[in-house]
Amino acid sequence: MLLTLIIVLGGAGTLAMLLFAMQGPSTSKALKRRIEMVKERHGDVIAANAQAQIRKLFANRSTGGGMEGLASTIIPKPALLRKRLEQTGRQITLAKYLMVSMGIAAVVMLLLMMKGAPFLLGLFAGLFVGIGLPHMIVGKMIKRRIAKFNANFPDAIELMVRGLRSGLPITETLGIVSSEIGGPVGLEFRSVSDKMKIGRTMEAALQETADRLGTPEFQFFVITLAIQRETGGNLAETLSNLADVLRKRAQMKLKIRAMSSESKASAYIVGALPFIVFGLVYMMNPDYMGGFFVDQRLIVAGLGALCWMGIGVFIMAKMVNFEI
Repeated sequence: MLLTLIIVLGGAGTLAMLLFAMQGPSTSKALKRRIEMVKERHGDVIAANAQAQIRKLFANRSTGGGMEGLASTIIPKPALLRKRLEQTGRQITLAKYLMVSMGIAAVVMLLLMMKGAPFLLGLFAGLFVGIGLPHMIVGKMIKRRIAKFNANFPDAIELMVRGLRSGLPITETLGIVSSEIGGPVGLEFRSVSDKMKIGRTMEAALQETADRLGTPEFQFFVITLAIQRETGGNLAETLSNLADVLRKRAQMKLKIRAMSSESKASAYIVGALPFIVFGLVYMMNPDYMGGFFVDQRLIVAGLGALCWMGIGVFIMAKMVNFEI
């Protein structure tokens, strides 16, 4: 009876969240926003700037309203998570991230309870998977996008060098890169060009992009442009040297990855072996391993073993991770 009630409540809650997430924007609010934008466009310039700043401030404070505001309240560090979601290059909001995490946690908890696990064990396991799995997936997406950006970034710098040597200004070369280079490099340079078109300085636009990407390669590029603007010199030659340094840096990373591949494989095998053995024994003799889901003493022992395994995996991951 209790299990049926939990399943019904969970399904109703999930359906309510999906309906709320798919609900379209309010037409009255959209009409009011468009009227305000028209007033700002055709009214006094100073008043328009003041209204734009006020609207931006309230938009940042409310963070979208609805589920977005609820997600900002529940999540401990919403600004940091929002920055991570922006680094993926996808339109993922805090509300979507929260709903996916809650859905995964609910599914895992219900599956474990249907298998006979206690409520607290199912709850903690569901929270662990619901929090850890989306965080790991977002981290993988960020790492994949940054790797793709770093692979094409030296080519973008070489394209800028050819444009500078042909007599084009640096602002024009940024626009050429945004239109000629695809992938994350083209998108980021297009964002820089769009910010410059609406009045932002090149240094500010590049620094915002560097802060969002969080990669040393682009930070080197920003610092190089800032130093060249202060001291002068041949910008094309400086950027050409920077492209060569970035390519050598990428080659060094590949060498280190090849040299540490054996240690990483050993760490993966040692970390996954207990879970593989547990799964195999549970498949062959479910009654023998089923006590870990029912007996309180075995549950405590299993949680302690998971904590120690987590510490060991974390230490091994740090031992085989090399920063350049």
